[in-house]
Formats: sequence, structure tokens, C-alpha cells
Amino acid sequence: MGGWNEMRERVVLWEDDAVLAVDKPYGLSVMGERHDTDLITMAADDGESLQWVNRIDKVTSGVVLLAKTKAAHAELTRRFAKRTVDKSYLAICRPGGFATEATIDLPLLTAGSGRVRVAAERGDIRFDEAAARWHADGDLLPRKNYPSTTECRALWDDGDDVVVLAHPVTGRRHQIRVHLAWVGHTIVGDPLFRPKSAPPAPRCHLHSLALSLDGPNGRIDVRAEPDAGFWDPVAGRLDPRELLQAV
Repeated sequence: MGGWNEMRERVVLWEDDAVLAVDKPYGLSVMGERHDTDLITMAADDGESLQWVNRIDKVTSGVVLLAKTKAAHAELTRRFAKRTVDKSYLAICRPGGFATEATIDLPLLTAGSGRVRVAAERGDIRFDEAAARWHADGDLLPRKNYPSTTECRALWDDGDDVVVLAHPVTGRRHQIRVHLAWVGHTIVGDPLFRPKSAPPAPRCHLHSLALSLDGPNGRIDVRAEPDAGFWDPVAGRLDPRELLQAV
């Protein structure tokens, strides 16, 4: 992988004196990795002090926003807390048969095992066709839960697989991954939902595509299109360039 200074040239999408936006590779943590390297530590080791603003999972690739100063970090995190940031993700899910447009409105909680799950029983999850909305039709589990909403649009669907454009309205841990799996369309290669007997997948096909928000020095609009390997599950069945022109 090399050091930060070497990687920096490849991954920087946008930069000013307060903010850095990068295209994080799959398999690299943003920060806090115990037994391996992470992006923040790599930068620090090469003399650059950065603070993460949006922290995507290690298995997720794509846009990450980093602050160069404490003041910029405070301002940007307030934007995320107030939900004034437009976030777009791409996910390749299986099976297909996804609604053309739908909202997943399912609260989340952290179970005793530490895993994030929907705060309802699977049998209580319903899809309201008139409202194009997944919701829990029944009592929620008697634990602290967090309202969580993801807006989704199917960009391509052949019945076997579907490419979903996801806009998380809230920003809960593992939100997109859990929401899509619990409504029956698990992200291909997601280790959270891989059967114990199954071999590890090459990667999880979830990608942070774009961020748009007001930054300390003006508007920030960044986009990182996925690498070729992201499209492997649907290779030969769609043209990624054509698909992304409509996004």
C-alpha cells in the first residue's frame, strides 16, 4: 500500500486549506484500527495531522472527508449532525427485484453481541407499496433504539442482482448495510451477513459515491466513481459508465 505521502497523490479528490476529501480504498480503515494501519495514522506517521469527519467502514470504499484544523472539524461535524449533508452510496445487492424507489424507515439498535440490527422482529417488517416504504408493523424491541432512514433508488435490476443508489438521511453505524439486508437485499460480499460456513468474499460492494455540503470556505461537492473491481458481480451485464451518467 505504501505510505500516506505516496497514496495521497492517488486518492485526493478535493482540497483547500481546511478540508481534504479522499477516495478511500476498500480494506483500509479511516481510523482506530488495532492490529493494522489506518488512514489517520498513516497521515500522522508522514507528518500530516488530519481528523475524520465522516467515517465509513473498512469494507466500504469511496469518499471520506477529513479536516485539517480543529475549527474546520467542529464546523463540518455540526453539518453532519444537523443532517445538512447530501450523501450518496452505491450498493450491489442480491437478490434483485428491488422497488424502483423506496424509503427504508427502520429504527436500529445495538444487540448484546455488539452487532447492529433492526429494532424489530423480521416478521414485523412490511413494505407499504402505496407509500413505497419499509417499516416495522408491530412493537419495537424493548431496548434503546435509534430512528434510521435510508432513501433508495434502483439504478439497474435484472432480478438476480440490483444496483442501488442509497441516500442515508440519518447516519447510524452500519445503517445502509443493515437496512438493505433486513429488507431482503443484502449487499454482495458484506461480511456482516456472510454465513459462517461461507468463504470470505473478495470485497464488500458498497461505495461512498458523493458528498455535498457547505464547508468552511464555501461549497464542497465531491464524487468518486468506483474502481473496476466494484462492478465484478455484474460484469458483462451492464455498462457502468452509462449507468453513472444518470446519477
